[in-house]
Amino acid sequence: MEKKAPKPSYNSAYGYGNSSTRSNSRYATAPLGLSPWYASSAGNNVQQPEAQATLQRKYSRIGDDYRTVAQVTEALAQAGLESSNLIVGIDFTKSNQWTGKNSYNRRCLHDIGRTPNPYEQAISIIGRTLSDFDEDNLIPCFGFGDASTHDKDVFSFYPENRPCTGFEEALERYRQIVPTLRLSGPTSFAPIIETAIGIVDSTGGQYHVLLIIADGQVTRNVDTQSGQLSPQEWDTINAIVKASHFPLSIVLVGVGDGPWDMMHKFDDNIPARSFDNFQFVNFTEIMSKSIAADRKEAEFALSALMEIPTQYKATLDLQLLGRRQGIPPRVPLPPPARTAYSRWPTNKWVSAIRQFQTATAWSYKEARQLFIGKFTACGYKDTRHLCIRKHICTHAPYVWINQRILHLDVDIRLAMTAGKNWCAALCARST
Repeated sequence: MEKKAPKPSYNSAYGYGNSSTRSNSRYATAPLGLSPWYASSAGNNVQQPEAQATLQRKYSRIGDDYRTVAQVTEALAQAGLESSNLIVGIDFTKSNQWTGKNSYNRRCLHDIGRTPNPYEQAISIIGRTLSDFDEDNLIPCFGFGDASTHDKDVFSFYPENRPCTGFEEALERYRQIVPTLRLSGPTSFAPIIETAIGIVDSTGGQYHVLLIIADGQVTRNVDTQSGQLSPQEWDTINAIVKASHFPLSIVLVGVGDGPWDMMHKFDDNIPARSFDNFQFVNFTEIMSKSIAADRKEAEFALSALMEIPTQYKATLDLQLLGRRQGIPPRVPLPPPARTAYSRWPTNKWVSAIRQFQTATAWSYKEARQLFIGKFTACGYKDTRHLCIRKHICTHAPYVWINQRILHLDVDIRLAMTAGKNWCAALCARST
């Protein structure tokens, strides 16, 4: 009878109690990373066990060794990285509505406005930094955590899983998608990591960087006992361990107020990985510093990418590059086709329109027209601004106001009043 390998210890990594505490839940007792896939494929590595173990110890904890973005770029070139492929995953869980309370002036973190929101900023900065290493300029982009995916799936930004061409198109498509979504949950990073693994394997083991932008840590239910993992935490940890057997670096950017304690544990303390493949960056902490904007952007890019040169070298030494392991690709859902408003029940429509009518002193018919978005063009020089007429021409940016309704759902009247005041000010400036 074959002797079973001992289970990895959780105590040193997470301090999650003793074995008797964990025996009540499969989410605390099963060994990290030792999934059926891992057990069946672990023998495929061509390295001898002793050499493999030595390399895994060497890359089990990768330090932050660089001080400038230029040093990171130079190190990538010296390591032989001629091209990297970027994959983007965006968190659309409902907590985005309130985790900007302190860091984003109580606005939803997905609020589309005149200035880039934290998600747009992160995509832009990382996209610009890695553009020199992306030969085909194709970026697969996905969303997760909305009402269509929850913690089980991801959706592609485009139908038929088409990637975005460059980070500029990724940003534009993000702005188009946000109004169509209904934020939901719970939060799990496992689906997006599994999707990225499938992409890496389908390319024959080319090196990829997965950029996950999220507003908080993985869901931990209130009934999860101390010393135990929630199902979402368990799935995420196993996905990170599985990803370490592929040429894939994971960069998780935290936007909003957090909390981030579990993300730091993911960064440094997950056992059973082939190499340290996970880097967490607190976007809010960096961008709130009282320094020039260009310095903040440079510091953020440096923090996000400084481990990548060593991670890439680890994939070379561990012979992970250029090997296809036969992982079945994960098929993403298509992007949501309808706006969230079309899913509202009639009583919610009527209530929202009545609140807007009260706030603006418009007739119910006019309020309904503006609220639903049945505008007529007024000839304003910017065709994105549409309007309806009542005594004065009130320019109403459709996306901006609808985002205020959708994501500040806690108080529609305040949102619509703010929108009307902003539009009136715009109209006054244009006359």
